[in-house]
Amino acid sequence: MTSQDAQYTAAGNELSASFLAAKKRSDATLSELEANPGKFRMLTGDRPTGRLHLGHYFGSIKGRVEMQNRGVNTNIIIADYQVITDRDTTEHIKDNVLNMVLDYMAAGIDPSKTMIFTHSAVPAENQLLLPFLSLVTEAELHRNPTVKSEMEASGHALTGLLLTYPVHQACDILFCKANVVPIGKDNLPHVEITRTIARRFNERYAPKNPVFPEPAAILSDAPEIPGLDGRKMSKSYGNSIMLGATAEETAKLIKKSPTDSERRITFDPVNRPQVSALVTTAALCTGRSPEDIANEIGDAGAGALKKYVTETVNEFLAPHRERRAELAKDMDSVRDILHDGNRRANEIAEQTLDEVRSAMGMKY
Repeated sequence: MTSQDAQYTAAGNELSASFLAAKKRSDATLSELEANPGKFRMLTGDRPTGRLHLGHYFGSIKGRVEMQNRGVNTNIIIADYQVITDRDTTEHIKDNVLNMVLDYMAAGIDPSKTMIFTHSAVPAENQLLLPFLSLVTEAELHRNPTVKSEMEASGHALTGLLLTYPVHQACDILFCKANVVPIGKDNLPHVEITRTIARRFNERYAPKNPVFPEPAAILSDAPEIPGLDGRKMSKSYGNSIMLGATAEETAKLIKKSPTDSERRITFDPVNRPQVSALVTTAALCTGRSPEDIANEIGDAGAGALKKYVTETVNEFLAPHRERRAELAKDMDSVRDILHDGNRRANEIAEQTLDEVRSAMGMKY
């Protein structure tokens, strides 16, 4: 084994051990949350780079609604500043933000229970970035897998904002003192660096009266939602069913989705990713198993499968679309909800920043 191989093996073992520890913490936290939801404050969010799709719903929004209705203090950040970590334009961002609010509410997010706010409207939250940056090393930032993958995917030179992206997310989580963050496995490093920042701040500046909790990741057991072409569902691939799409737009998208030359429908994600993606979509929308759906379609072929997927998706999304259309009739109210969320977030952020400055001896 070469020295480089040894380094990769050691890094892999470290990641595996870190994940196992996080999974154990996640299970314990989830159990406690179910017993006493009022003890927990949750923060999660999305970048407004486009419209929300079925992948967002099943991967995160559905879980947020469940936490909210269980009695957890829920908070959703629309991370508009993070759009420019890997993009050169903010064109359409206002439209994307307002449409996110519409989709959140249509999906069951209640603004009277869940604070919805935007990065750019909460200056005190962003000001936490300065002391937090002093608590991490350049090497720790470069090691973050999301920074690496985003840099490779964007084709950009590494900007300062992209490099400090994990620290900015720590600001999002800690400004409201969130103690739980629901995530997928890929985002675990962000919560781990947030825990590190909270711990280091408390040890350095507030050892007797800690300012920040060390938040626990609640690891999602939701399956990854494939796009209609078998790849990851992504706005950039054009393989996503948007929550706000019309029934006709959805039917058209499903009709042109690729399959393969084999007539009989089977569920085989490895060897038949495109067919299996369609089956998975129908399974999620009906609650049936993908194997049952594939067996039912059988020799009827891709045409019958696409017809079934179209019917099930449109039936599933019909209530969402109806609520969304009703909410969209009064966009002033939608803006008011966002403005109220921003106001509440500012009050919290200013109080937290005041505590940070006090702990650092910077109140003059």
